[in-house]
Amino acid sequence: MTEQTLSPARSGTTIEQWVFRIAGLFVLASLVLSQVHSPYWLWFTAFVGANMFQASFTGFCPLAMILGKLGIHSGAAFCPLSASSKSAP
Repeated sequence: MTEQTLSPARSGTTIEQWVFRIAGLFVLASLVLSQVHSPYWLWFTAFVGANMFQASFTGFCPLAMILGKLGIHSGAAFCPLSASSKSAP
């Protein structure tokens, strides 16, 4: 069994899972803060959404880069192009 066929539960949490968790937490926290503190917190929500949108096209995600340097393994979405092209037949 290769590392690519292991489920995330067996191989550890991937960068993608952390990115989704942290982005979701930031969005929810900023929505709560916009209701209890200031509506200007919605700008933070917009920033998170815009960053996720641009990352879907460019593959550039600052959080994914930070998590990679911390030693968290990448899943399919944030793998370098050279690694994904090696697995092609």
